[in-house]
Amino acid sequence: MSSAPSALTPKPTRFLDAVRRGVLVVDGGMGTQIYERGVLFNVNYEELVVSRPELVLRIHEDYVRAGAQVVETNTFGANRVRLARHGYADRVREFNVGAAQLARKAVGDRGYVAGAIGPSGLVFAAFGEDDRSRVRDAFGEQAEALAEGGADVLLLETMRQPEEFLLAIDGVRRAVGDALPIVANVSVDADLTLSDGTPVADMGARLRDLGCNVIGVNCSDGPQVVLAAIEKLLPLDIPLSAIPNAGLPRRVDDRFIYVSTPEYFGVFARRLCKLGVRLIGGCCGTTPEHIRRMAAAARMEASAAAGACEDPGPLWVGVADSSIPPEPPVLVIGQRPVATAEKSKLAAKIGKKFVVSVEVNPPVGVDPNSAIQAAKMLVTGGVDVINIADGARAQARMSNLALAVRMQEELGVETLLHVCGRDRNLLGQVAHLLGAHALGIRNLVVVTGDPPKMGDFPDATAVYDLDSVGILRLASRLNAGIDPGGKPLGGVTSFFCATGAEPAALNYEREMERLKLKKRAGAELIMTQPVYDPSVLDRFLKDAEPLGLPVLVGILPLASHKNAEFLHNEVPGMQIPREVRDRMQRAGSGPAARKEGVAIAREMLAAVRNRVAGAYIMPPLGRYELALEVMDGIV
Repeated sequence: MSSAPSALTPKPTRFLDAVRRGVLVVDGGMGTQIYERGVLFNVNYEELVVSRPELVLRIHEDYVRAGAQVVETNTFGANRVRLARHGYADRVREFNVGAAQLARKAVGDRGYVAGAIGPSGLVFAAFGEDDRSRVRDAFGEQAEALAEGGADVLLLETMRQPEEFLLAIDGVRRAVGDALPIVANVSVDADLTLSDGTPVADMGARLRDLGCNVIGVNCSDGPQVVLAAIEKLLPLDIPLSAIPNAGLPRRVDDRFIYVSTPEYFGVFARRLCKLGVRLIGGCCGTTPEHIRRMAAAARMEASAAAGACEDPGPLWVGVADSSIPPEPPVLVIGQRPVATAEKSKLAAKIGKKFVVSVEVNPPVGVDPNSAIQAAKMLVTGGVDVINIADGARAQARMSNLALAVRMQEELGVETLLHVCGRDRNLLGQVAHLLGAHALGIRNLVVVTGDPPKMGDFPDATAVYDLDSVGILRLASRLNAGIDPGGKPLGGVTSFFCATGAEPAALNYEREMERLKLKKRAGAELIMTQPVYDPSVLDRFLKDAEPLGLPVLVGILPLASHKNAEFLHNEVPGMQIPREVRDRMQRAGSGPAARKEGVAIAREMLAAVRNRVAGAYIMPPLGRYELALEVMDGIV
């Protein structure tokens, strides 16, 4: 084999340019899709690109329709070493060129073809130099054929042996040089190590130093392990790839079934995008529906990163002057936007007194009385405003708008309505906001909203026509008296708009950039996720100060040590210091644990009492009396 790729014409850097611009969605499992369509495991799947090309093409096309922008070739095991076991050693070029051409036919010029290169299937511990040369040349031969077939990028995946991975990269570079970029994906165990115990971060650094263009993790034991491994790779400052399988398969009625649902994948795609991962997709067990959910999350995050929405024109933004200027006003003759302090009682209180908001959500079922009674108790105890989440925990709850109206009419309390982009398209969002205003709702907290979680309705779909920035712009436009198309409304709304922030976000720089976009889009108040580390909150308050926006600090009294560990390990944007978790562990359980949780919350609130505009308290597990205990003597 030639050591220099002189016969190859270098390909454009279109793929790498796209990776630098934002998230690309990779397709899902090929082998499990072939199996699900009636082809059993005793057949060589790579050979199907020749004997049953229509089947492979149809799978590719299904993934493209689901939103995949990067289509992997059906060549995971199409190297000479593996094909020799099936008697196909002399068909390496035929299979790989044909597979690349099928993938190109499916994706056309709308996306990218990734030449898939899997491991040799050999164990390297007892290999000599001749064996290593044979394997290295096999990888190079496959890469050369994929390049000939038209691949845009080479995807080396599911590599667990570091020595084999290094040989694969060497062989690929000898064959195609820099004509094609390389995505290098390792597969790790639950301890986040490769087969010889090498930590994923150490292997990632080696791959980066060898010149791989994107590094990441695929397959492994599902999304949780891949997410944990990606967090270890974040400091390497290189584009990352995350392509988990759908958990470990189970045998059901003589068939292998993967149990991680598409809904679950949508949730993890959102988390991966928030971390800044550039390639997301699915491995074994994933289907076009898994990719559809991941693509929805990627579209939402791409829009968020660009500060985009369906109506990118200038909006009137009613915010205080600061070093981050608002977008220029759009005014309608004869219509005067309402001044911030005149929009609501809450808006008038901000800066005048320490404001307390407590979250009360609709109970499951048809009877809202328990939530209304909880709100009554809180208002009597001095709470200024009740905020109500939108579709909490994917259960059968009444709309938060209905509960807000009931509370305002029956208790005379002002409410703060969560509005998220998950459930309504652009027209639905306009109708929702106009209807809320007509019913007396004036305060909004605008969030993008997590994809529907694995609740009682796993088949529910997400919309995301607008993310939080887009909804803020929409509300600002309605406040200026015009609809998204620029037509006068015949009046103005007077929404006071809050937005969320994660002081402990893993990708903190991105979180702060997003907050700037939200300010420009119309945010007038910041409500943070719960914070337990004073140094984390101190950093956030200092960095947010130039925005000139008041802050309600998030306070969530811990209910138990188990509750603390869950929030720390499972909820994005939550960091609970070890000393706090240790305190909860020493407190035991039951009333003693809740008392300690309240004490920790009170300490946090007292430490920042004079630096924030108020508190946003989230009582755990419906224990609303804990909110009053946190407030006692501090507010």
